Amino acid sequence: MWSYDFVHCRTDDGKAFRTLNIIGEFSRECLTIRVKRKLNSTDVIDALTDLFILRGAPSYIRSDNGPEFVALAVRDWIAAVGARTLYIGPGSPWENGYCESFNGQMRDELLNREIFYSLREAQIIIEEWRKHYNTKPFSSILRVDCQAMDHTVHWAIALRGRKPSSRWNTGRSCTNNQLGPVK
Repeated sequence: MWSYDFVHCRTDDGKAFRTLNIIGEFSRECLTIRVKRKLNSTDVIDALTDLFILRGAPSYIRSDNGPEFVALAVRDWIAAVGARTLYIGPGSPWENGYCESFNGQMRDELLNREIFYSLREAQIIIEEWRKHYNTKPFSSILRVDCQAMDHTVHWAIALRGRKPSSRWNTGRSCTNNQLGPVK
């Protein structure tokens, strides 16, 4: 399942531009970001066509009820390639949570921190950020929890006066045993 949505921004000269963000909901990968001054239903079809050629058609595509997404040409084209559309209710962005979360992260990490002097500069910087987004871990919470778990297990074993079992001393824990073996 894929989701897509628009984000609005401005270059330094005050001219508006839009991004069309398409993400995979299960992988949370940002499949593409199209950046143009104006994006319409034809641009949506062009972006989806490129992705369908590279990745095949998803089962479903989720979006809001914006005119670019509900246009007859877009609906007919999506149906023709074998995918189905899922439209969220009006005024219900939480129904497209993965895409809205991505949009918020993009705004916080990139758009609010950069000054784009031209549309071309915005396209280049946003594409570089997309690549970075797709290669970083989605959450460091798991890593922190694993480190805490390793540390807790090692302390519990040390307090009992035992050596760690081979289960905890293999160097294959989720933190790759960065704390070192307990002696």
